[in-house]
Amino acid sequence: MSARENKLQALLAPTVEALGFELWGTEFLIQGKHSVLRLYIESENGVQVTDCAAVSEQVGAVLDVEEPIGGEYTLEVSSPGVDRRLFRLEQYLAYVGQEVELRLRSPFEGRRKFKGILRGIEDDDIVLLVDDHEYLLPYGDVDRAQLTLRI
Repeated sequence: MSARENKLQALLAPTVEALGFELWGTEFLIQGKHSVLRLYIESENGVQVTDCAAVSEQVGAVLDVEEPIGGEYTLEVSSPGVDRRLFRLEQYLAYVGQEVELRLRSPFEGRRKFKGILRGIEDDDIVLLVDDHEYLLPYGDVDRAQLTLRI
């Protein structure tokens, strides 16, 4: 996550948690004049559309008061879904044995994109099995990670 996304996560997590949800992750996408702030919320009982609306209303009020974002943006609140993005290192542990797509900020052994089975975490490295080769990918270099939906 970017520094801005980390700040937004820290600012908004208490509000989301007070409503009974976990703030799974935060994305801020700059798209010219129409930027998007996307929050992913999670709950043991799942997430309904009404939950997203309630969180959006409360978070919107916090954003109006704190004004952490200059300019116009759209606030979106949703569930992480089955092909969820992984935002924090501790989130990886729950998905050991599942297929993950990773994109790194800079090349590792000549490549930036990896798709394989998540084997675990070693120190601050992600252990990923790709075509019978095990990689230790530095978590700090991960630009984006997401579970893949197998059909």
